Amino acid sequence: MSLVAQLSRLATRIGTEIKGLIRPDHPGLARAWANFGYVGSAVDLRAAHNVASVSRLAAGRYRITFATPFVDADYCWVATGRSNVATGTIRFSAARSTTEGKTTTTLDIVCITGAGSLADTTEINVVVYR
Repeated sequence: MSLVAQLSRLATRIGTEIKGLIRPDHPGLARAWANFGYVGSAVDLRAAHNVASVSRLAAGRYRITFATPFVDADYCWVATGRSNVATGTIRFSAARSTTEGKTTTTLDIVCITGAGSLADTTEINVVVYR
């Protein structure tokens, strides 16, 4: 058997074994994610997994509703906000201490400028792990 054939066979075996180790309930897999933004006076949900909807609560404030609720609210989330102007104005995604909610069915996030004021943006990406 040639070296190329042996390497191919080995790669197939490794792939099969790894595939069996990473199951849908693995904690390192995202349970929900979304790519959305505020465009033309409306929320544009471009792509998502386990996200039923995203609604704008006010300028820079958004509520993500999960398609399948989590078992508890002890999940971890990360998000990024993209500048919506060519000047490179920085946008951040965050949670405010007491006014934003984190439940089994929804997650409220805010988008803020570098100065800390609420602002909409054309692209926010959020990923949720549990």
